[in-house]
Amino acid sequence: MKILAVALVLLSTMIPACAQTEKTVMVQKSIAIPTTPTANAIRAVSPALEQYTQSLGDLWKRPDLSPRDRSIVTLSALIARNQTVQLAYYLNLALDNGVKPSEISEIITHLAFYSGWENAMSAVVIAKEVFHKRGIGPAQLPPSSVELLPLDEAAEAKRAAGVEQNFGTVAPGVVQYTTDVLFRDLWLRPALAPRDRSLVTVSALIASGQVAQISYHLNRAMDNGLTQRQASEVLTHLAFYAGWPNVFSALPVAKEVFEKRAK
Repeated sequence: MKILAVALVLLSTMIPACAQTEKTVMVQKSIAIPTTPTANAIRAVSPALEQYTQSLGDLWKRPDLSPRDRSIVTLSALIARNQTVQLAYYLNLALDNGVKPSEISEIITHLAFYSGWENAMSAVVIAKEVFHKRGIGPAQLPPSSVELLPLDEAAEAKRAAGVEQNFGTVAPGVVQYTTDVLFRDLWLRPALAPRDRSLVTVSALIASGQVAQISYHLNRAMDNGLTQRQASEVLTHLAFYAGWPNVFSALPVAKEVFEKRAK
């Protein structure tokens, strides 16, 4: 597996740091994983914020996006932004909302490529404890080597040709990894449905302000089964979890995608 080979290369570069990491873990064993602040804790700092926080309950009940999908969107935003204080709470909520451990595992793996390796590693630390406390073991997680989903050869050839033409002489290594590792391997891993993998990607891009990449991936998400109403509600949900400016930066792109697909 190409993706496994890449991971092994990256891990080999991390070996010198591993010994120090193990020492740090030993020192920090007694430190609890951060948890979401209680209402009283929020009120002690900002009564207004505590009142606004109550509105999140209504947000999660809006009908155009299921609680499961909202959990996927929220986890994607938190991991993409490396915000781990409430990650344990939302991991538990995701499991309660029907997101499978195998899907969470795959979300973290996917976001290593779309939000950076260190963000994924930060999520691993929190997820490991959540999995342990809930009795989730290796049998419930996707293996490193799997039978990949079928590839749409025509669509992939078109994508690859466009990237090669635009950037082949600028960064041939990036172009190669994009084809071999991302679109011919990562995107075909079966533990996360293509529609959900697109949902993760779009959510992470919006949450991290990566506007230039949204058009392609929002179109891909809708090709993979995400409806316009669902995509619209993703934006609404992320206004709270990634901030209004990031969402308003994404709105013109989403508007253009919706209008072009309506023609």
